Amino acid sequence: MIETLVSFTVQGQTVAGTLCLPQGGPAPVVLMLHGFTGSRDEMLVTGVGEGVFSRSARRMAQQGLASFRIDFRGSGDSEGDFSDTTYEGQIADALAALKVLADEPRVQGDRIGVLGWSQGGLAAAAVAGRSNVPVATALWAAVADPMESLGGTMGADVVAAGLKTGDVALQIHLSWKDIALKQGYFDGMLAMDPVAEVSAYQGPLFVAHGWRDEAVLPHAAAKFLAAHKASQDVWMEDMDHSFNATTGPKTLDLLLDATADFFKRNGLA
Repeated sequence: MIETLVSFTVQGQTVAGTLCLPQGGPAPVVLMLHGFTGSRDEMLVTGVGEGVFSRSARRMAQQGLASFRIDFRGSGDSEGDFSDTTYEGQIADALAALKVLADEPRVQGDRIGVLGWSQGGLAAAAVAGRSNVPVATALWAAVADPMESLGGTMGADVVAAGLKTGDVALQIHLSWKDIALKQGYFDGMLAMDPVAEVSAYQGPLFVAHGWRDEAVLPHAAAKFLAAHKASQDVWMEDMDHSFNATTGPKTLDLLLDATADFFKRNGLA
């Protein structure tokens, strides 16, 4: 496995990413989109010293799949301020990453999959539906209703205030992190419909969700599956929103293996 940093520009700002390559020649590649307040390595998995996405990238490389995990603008090592985060901005980052991969000689740019977790799943649904470039798409605990999931996390009072804040960043206390967001993010809660986005996608879809997910309720999976009219796989498990990563890698590894198998069965072998 070889990892290398790859950056590209979106709307004048640099987006940072890590390209993970398996041994051998150019391989099919999976674009990985992180969740709300996350970054391209994602949260640390207890006991293994790896993040959810960095571990997943390594294990995919062992199975012959390249991957490209990016930091959305305003997150991780990418340029921009987190307070300027919007759904449309993250979708623009991901669409630009597809173009980078299409021109990248170290991967098979005509065989690209997309994997999104949580809010990254919202972006993945939109990227798949708007471009129909992904040969296959995987949604891990993806947000189907932003107002229910993200709005529920923040609280109705915060959302109401956010819809009036204009270009002044609203300070928000979350249980795991303090953040600031501008009105553009909250406007997106009302405008974005990930379920409608995925309905336009014509390729195979993998939907994974946990019965114990309290951040994005399990019925989100059913909404995506009902809207998508092409081939689909579903993987439901007794897990929380982070795939039980706080207790170790067991469930995450099972999920990743099922996801990699889905990709390889659907054009990324």
